[in-house]
Amino acid sequence: MSEPPEIRIGTVDREKALEALSQHFSEGRLTVPEFDERSASIASAMTRGELDKVFVDLPAAADTSRKPVQLGKSEVSADTGGGGVDWAAVVMPLVIFGSLALFFLTDFDQKWLFFLLIPLAGALLSAGGQSTKKKKKKKKDR
Repeated sequence: MSEPPEIRIGTVDREKALEALSQHFSEGRLTVPEFDERSASIASAMTRGELDKVFVDLPAAADTSRKPVQLGKSEVSADTGGGGVDWAAVVMPLVIFGSLALFFLTDFDQKWLFFLLIPLAGALLSAGGQSTKKKKKKKKDR
């Protein structure tokens, strides 16, 4: 962290720290008692240094597909390509609810076919995201 350890923190910083701790717990780095103890330390922390002590023996976030854990600064998720709208997060719920609506509201003999729209949309959205990432990488390499 670039900030001095005596800098006071707020609720947002504690929430980000709890999210990071939960990630470490879900990846199996912490036992339940360790997680409980560290969560209590985060909840009662008043300074940046107190938060840093909770993570001293844990690795930094290595998964670049998720939001990086930086308590002092907000960062954009790598899934959105550095900014903008994450279309998969917008379109997929619409496709799911649309499939359900078509299933219940139409008089089609083979209604189950509407549910094939869900994996189809997922495949198209993930393929579209890959090509966008490749294009951005090519532009970056130039």
